[in-house]
Amino acid sequence: MYSTSDFRKGLKIEINGEPFTIADFLHVKPGKGGAFVRTTLKSLLTGNVIDRTFRSGEKLDKPDLEEKQMQFLYESEGEYHFMDSETYEQLFLVEQNLGDAKNYLQENVNVTVLFHNAKPIGVEVPIFVELTVTTTDPGLRGDTAAGATKPATLETGMTVQVPLFVNEGDVLKIDTRTGKYIERAR
Repeated sequence: MYSTSDFRKGLKIEINGEPFTIADFLHVKPGKGGAFVRTTLKSLLTGNVIDRTFRSGEKLDKPDLEEKQMQFLYESEGEYHFMDSETYEQLFLVEQNLGDAKNYLQENVNVTVLFHNAKPIGVEVPIFVELTVTTTDPGLRGDTAAGATKPATLETGMTVQVPLFVNEGDVLKIDTRTGKYIERAR
């Protein structure tokens, strides 16, 4: 069990049988009355964000969560297939369970699959991924406006804003937390 004094960003808690992660929290001690904690929670099942207030010292359950290292194999008709790196068992997740992670999945990449009560509910991808540009407009000579960007479509189908010097076939380093271009991969 967790107490409100254990709260920190990223802590996973369970409310009414549903796992949540704490996105933000604030301890409040009013001049009159008891202290309380305001939290912003994100559901690990649906992705919904809710605000919830807890009395100071309130106890909350730990969710039955397990993380497994798995390898992404392929996507077929909206089903994303993964293989357990240790037991070689395969499972699939539908697109709704992946959220933004589907934009960063490449064949044979290792990811962390999150299980709640032995049922897969989501995927955590590495913080940085390297993806190849499949289509983008060519940069023009002399087109050197400071900070100018153009759209580029990556091999996963995701579109990001990149500097003008990026060409088709370039491999880019992308931050999966923000979905933004970081640099060209070496």
